[in-house]
Parts: sequence; C-alpha cells; structure tokens
Amino acid sequence: MNLPAWLRCSVPMAWLMSAILLSSTAMRTEAATYVYVSMAAEQRIQIYRLEPDSGSLTAVDGIAVDGAPGCLAVRPGGQFLFASLRTTSSLASFRIDQGTGKLTLLSTAALPPGENAAFVTTDHSGRWLLSASYLAGTVVVHRVRDDGTIELPPIQSIKTAKTAHCVAIDRSNKLVLVPHVAPNAVHQFHLNEQTGKLIEAGTVAGGADKAGPRHLAFHPSQRFAYTSDEQGSSITGYHVDPATGLTSFQTLSTLPPDFRGPNSTAEVKAHPSGKFVWVSNRGHDSLAGFSINEQSGHLTKLGQTPTEKTPRSFELDPAGNFLIAAGEGNGRLAVYRIDTSTGRLIPVNAYAVGKSLTWVRAVDLAGE
Repeated sequence: MNLPAWLRCSVPMAWLMSAILLSSTAMRTEAATYVYVSMAAEQRIQIYRLEPDSGSLTAVDGIAVDGAPGCLAVRPGGQFLFASLRTTSSLASFRIDQGTGKLTLLSTAALPPGENAAFVTTDHSGRWLLSASYLAGTVVVHRVRDDGTIELPPIQSIKTAKTAHCVAIDRSNKLVLVPHVAPNAVHQFHLNEQTGKLIEAGTVAGGADKAGPRHLAFHPSQRFAYTSDEQGSSITGYHVDPATGLTSFQTLSTLPPDFRGPNSTAEVKAHPSGKFVWVSNRGHDSLAGFSINEQSGHLTKLGQTPTEKTPRSFELDPAGNFLIAAGEGNGRLAVYRIDTSTGRLIPVNAYAVGKSLTWVRAVDLAGE
C-alpha cells in the first residue's frame, strides 16, 4: 500500500504517543511503600508515602480511630491493617486501598475484660490474629475472616504473666514466642495452623539477670533471634530450634560505656539482608546498631545513632533501604538511609507529626 509521506510519519508517532500514555499510566499504578503511624494523643493513624529514591515522606491521609492507637500489624499480602486501641481495650481492622494506601474501618473487637494489647500480629497465613496483653498477662487469638473482619469471641486466651509485650512467629509458622519483661522470660508456644490454637511449650530465661526481654526479631534466613532487653539496656542473641525453642548465646549492652543516665530499650529490628540488627534506646535516645555473623549469629557493636526523643518504635522499609524512627517524646518521625554495606544510618529528614507517636509500620502495596 502506498501511503502519503505525512501519514507514513504519523503512524509511528501515534504508536509512540500510545506507548508514552501507557507508560505514564503504569507509573501511576506501580507498587509503592506506605508508612502508617500511630498518633496516640490525637487518636489517629497517619499515612505517608515513602519515596524510594530520596526517602522523603509525603502525607497521604489519616483516619480517626476510637481510642489511642498503639501497635500496628499488616496481614501478609498487604490487604488489611490491624491496630491495638489501647484506651478502649480493643482491636480494629482496616482495609488498605492498594492504589492509595488509605484505610477503611472494617471491624472493632473488644478484648476480654482486663486485657490491653501491647502487641498484635497475624500468623503467616493471615488467618489468625494474636495479641499480647501487658497488664493482664495473657495471649489472645482471634480468627480473621476472609473479608478482614475480626471474629468474636476469641478462640483462645492463655494466661501467662504480667508484662507480656510482644508476639513473634518464626518462618515455619509453628513456633510462637512471647517476651515478658518483669519475669525476665520468653514464653514459648506451638501454633496449630488449622485451628489457631496455641500449645504451651515452656519458658526460657532472658539472656542475663534482669534483662527483661521486651520485643523479639527473627533473623530473616538463619535460625537466630534477638530480643531488646528493656530493663538491662541490652540485646540478647538466641539460637532457634523450631521444635524446642530458644537457647541464648550472647548479651551485649546497647549503650556507650560512658553513659550513666536512665535508659530502657524498646524495639528491635533485623535488616532483610540478615547482616544487621538495631535496638532503640529510650533515655539515651539513640538507635544501637550491631552487625551479625552469618555463621554463628554473634553480634559486633556498630555504635549508636542519635534519634528523636523516646524512640519507642521504629521500622525498616521492606527493601531495607531506609529506617524510620518514631519519637514518642516529641512527636517527630525521623528517616535514615541505611548503608547496606556497613549498617551506618545516614539522616535524611525529620517530620513533625503529632504529640506522641507510639508505632510506625511500613508496607509495600502492589497498586491497582
């Protein structure tokens, strides 16, 4: 077919314009990382988008909640977010809009009388919601329906001891660990994935006298785990056997040797590469870094990075490029770039968010 010259030129141009339009549409719906922040005083969960290159945060939206939000958890797959509402002793679930990161309330579930969830998480299947009550000293299991709502009544409530502070589940989805501060112990359970029921499997003492394990992080690929020791201002390393549980092998201080002020640790997080782990110091107001020996799990101190006042919670983005620390004492959110070869934290920016920040959670969403 013989086409005029102007038409022969316009055909590839039309294709080019179509490709550009399709490309820009893909960019608008590509995967993105969203950061959710609990604002206790304002009874609100604030939402930010994390820019993958710069690490800057862009405010997206926020949602009012019925009570002071604390711990936040996300179901595997990123469809639903769960929150502990501390002042109303309840749990709430939200649908996450995959394109915008915004939240829609789905359900609220009152906890049994006297219970108040310091921590909430799902198992790896996303079918079971587990919470640890600090004051009541209990571990509670709820079923999560396919639509993200929390089913009542809970299927199980187990009495442990006061100061139950975290629920951590290993990669096999069978070993459940619940650190307790005052008894200086980690309670161990085996999870029946079909029924959601927990079977008690004994306790393990903290790595040192009066260490007070608060939170626990598993190594992403090896059978190691690490606790932030609230009372001891330390980190303890454990070997993990899915059948028998924990055996401690090392405890190190999270503080510089010349620090003499009051301090307690809060959060502990391992890098996705398995090369580093960090613990937050409340009092010294810093993030203590450690490198991990991939063969033995033993730690080497990397020093402390100053951060916001009273860093109760911090989070790593799923790619492991940024660390986001929430200052409970000054309501500011600090972002650090992670040097993935050395573990060094490089300050990027800090944001004034609210009066008191109690949790921060980052999640990758697939887009729409």
